Amino acid sequence: MKHNDSAIASLSTPLSRPAHPHAGLLWGSLGVLAFSFTVPFTRVAVRDLEPLLVTGGRAVIAGTLAALLLLATRSRRPTRTEWLRLLCVAGGVVLGFPLFTSLALREVPASHAAVVVGLLPAVTAAFTVVRTREHVGPRFWACALLGAAVVTAFVARTSGGLGHLGAADLWLLAAVVTCAIGYTEGGLLSRSLGSWQTICWGLVLSLPVLAPLTLVSLVAHPPHAAATSWAAFAYLSVISMFLGFFAWYRGLAIGPMAHVSQVQLVQPLLSLTWAAIVLGERLDPTIGIAALAVIGCAWFAVRARSGAQRGGSASEQTGLAQEPSDLGAVDAPHEPLAQGRRDGERELLAVAEPRTCGEQ
Repeated sequence: MKHNDSAIASLSTPLSRPAHPHAGLLWGSLGVLAFSFTVPFTRVAVRDLEPLLVTGGRAVIAGTLAALLLLATRSRRPTRTEWLRLLCVAGGVVLGFPLFTSLALREVPASHAAVVVGLLPAVTAAFTVVRTREHVGPRFWACALLGAAVVTAFVARTSGGLGHLGAADLWLLAAVVTCAIGYTEGGLLSRSLGSWQTICWGLVLSLPVLAPLTLVSLVAHPPHAAATSWAAFAYLSVISMFLGFFAWYRGLAIGPMAHVSQVQLVQPLLSLTWAAIVLGERLDPTIGIAALAVIGCAWFAVRARSGAQRGGSASEQTGLAQEPSDLGAVDAPHEPLAQGRRDGERELLAVAEPRTCGEQ
């Protein structure tokens, strides 16, 4: 095999054991930083562009980049079961979240949307715990619920009370639920398929649906947008929809997933900051107090460990624990999830395949 072939093969190798004990949190934080610009830039894009074009167009651009990368690295194709699980990823993070937030951001400011999206970590953690049967202690749930309560208070204050939720808030809640499903399934799938491979295949899977819809939008509503709208659209296509997921799914795959997902509690605060700087939106002084509260919840949540995890194996503490055997068969036993040190010992960590989204 040629040297170049070896290099290409290394790019498509699934997740290996991290050397840094907090690698999952570091990768997850990088992904959150990239995603924190999504809401403000979506607000900029939909000023001049149709929501369907913003949703489909960014997916088509990112999907094209993903297809080229998969071809260049000669990545293996997903199995039939993995294709079914990729439907959850594509439906949640490629279609659902972008479309619902684009519709909502035509009616509400970015700061309002950032607050509602702040519920995403708690919802993701709930799906994660149910999906993977992770054991998390009461302190973790207390911090997660407190963080959710803080962002819920933001929603109530911004909309004039929870009883006055408008269509935009419902779109945003739908975005949170669909995205949480995509994050959870994508994080699990990336353990065997690979972190960046997961989002790439999800994007490719969405092309047959979103490419025609994008074309219809272009014909029905020819775009006439300012340069700032096109720049925001470019960021959404390349960073939010493509490169950001490289870091985010790798962080979730390293895990522990329920704890890494809580880092996203900081995302609405970052988005609020960008909304003030980029869009000139006025921020209420109480946001400073809420910011400290949410960051504190995120910090305590990611440090929380249940007694079972502290007493568990090293693989469980790094989030690479084997799934319960009654969840299904191993997707690709010939592709180990991680390799041991290069001292002659090789430890195979096989992850049993969870149920697909259609079986839940």
